[in-house]
Amino acid sequence: MRDKAKKMGLVGLTTLVTVNMMGSGIIMLPASMAQIGAVSLLSWVITAIGSMAIAYCFAQCGIYCTQSGGMSAYSEQAHGKSAFFLCSYLYFLSLMIGNVAIAISAVGYLTPFIPWLGTGGGPLLVGAVTLIWFTTLSNLGGAEVTGRIGAVSVWGVIVPVAGLSLIGWHWFSPATFQDAWNPGQMPVAQAITNSIPLTLWAFLGMESAAQNSDAVENPKRNVPLACLLGTLGAAVIYILSTSVIQGIVPNPELANASAPFALVYAQMFNDAVGNVIMALAVIACVGSLLGWQFTLAETARVTAGQGLFPTLFTRTTARGVPLIGMLTCAVLQSLIALSTLSPNASAQFSKLVNLAAVTNIIPYITSLTGLLVIMYKAQVQAAIFRRNSAVMVVAVCYCFYALYASGLEAVFGAALIMALGYLLFGFIAKRFVKALDMIGGAP
Repeated sequence: MRDKAKKMGLVGLTTLVTVNMMGSGIIMLPASMAQIGAVSLLSWVITAIGSMAIAYCFAQCGIYCTQSGGMSAYSEQAHGKSAFFLCSYLYFLSLMIGNVAIAISAVGYLTPFIPWLGTGGGPLLVGAVTLIWFTTLSNLGGAEVTGRIGAVSVWGVIVPVAGLSLIGWHWFSPATFQDAWNPGQMPVAQAITNSIPLTLWAFLGMESAAQNSDAVENPKRNVPLACLLGTLGAAVIYILSTSVIQGIVPNPELANASAPFALVYAQMFNDAVGNVIMALAVIACVGSLLGWQFTLAETARVTAGQGLFPTLFTRTTARGVPLIGMLTCAVLQSLIALSTLSPNASAQFSKLVNLAAVTNIIPYITSLTGLLVIMYKAQVQAAIFRRNSAVMVVAVCYCFYALYASGLEAVFGAALIMALGYLLFGFIAKRFVKALDMIGGAP
């Protein structure tokens, strides 16, 4: 009974899923979506349905798969060892790209305090790279310190965003919202498609929802429910907050804002309140980036431990910090920031979001399709197999649509990255062939 009391219930796990998903992904979205118009809000409905289907399938994979490794392990079930490597490799790159996007978000909110950061592409790059290295070096305290900071700082985003969803309607103007609906007179279907990568970005991280199933009461019931309810909760807050902001801030101002939530609070109250929101957003971004830097290095360390990444990622300090891996990741992130250089924070953010979405969607597809093999091995009931397979088809169809919506440039870049991954795996594949030969006695 004592062990059971320590485990997390449905309410606690649902809250955890919602908080983990929201993080800092929302704070630049209103400005990016305003460039399309309020019509882009329709994409939230499609993305919410697709994300709930994906989250549910990951929960089912986590329940029935006995192999450790998360999405990479699910991918290997159906597609072999090369899929384990490619999934880890693409997810690793997606995390790096996402970290750069978070750094860009933080710089956008820092600009009013340090105006020089908004004077061009060079200062924006300096600000982003500085934050990347600051959060990397701050992780030297170890996982416990990082976790405590992240658990507190994330509320710097959640409180203002959720608060706007509740109180913002007092300042909402239907006329302002109508003017912002479709300023470019874009076909509705095209507007939805163009904004899908932006809305998907806000839900990235839902794959982590099933990782804590061992610490949950009745995981077969509570993990899938928490995934669905947590994703739905985040979707409601996203839809309400991005809708109300379009009816308060005129579209031209919102589309060019480097700190959209600070701008709306300044208009609702005064500049002092707007500055407080900016400060909270910066703290939240730094805290989120701090946690993701550790997660990135830890992902590389675990993958390297299986012989799939260079051994330098496995080296840790006395505190268990993968220092060399972190420094290597910081260098790679700095190069990504340089390669996507743009004088406008919102434009660079959108470019990074599209690329991060594509490099995440491919592992999503390979791991989701692994559910079929996982259920077959677990000998689940026929009714469960049919239900989960139907949800999996919905999830994969959404992934295909999100790939298409990400645009030729992002898909082409991800295709080159994936092709490079196959080349890299070719150099290490012999390790696993030897292991199979010893097991199977092949000549």
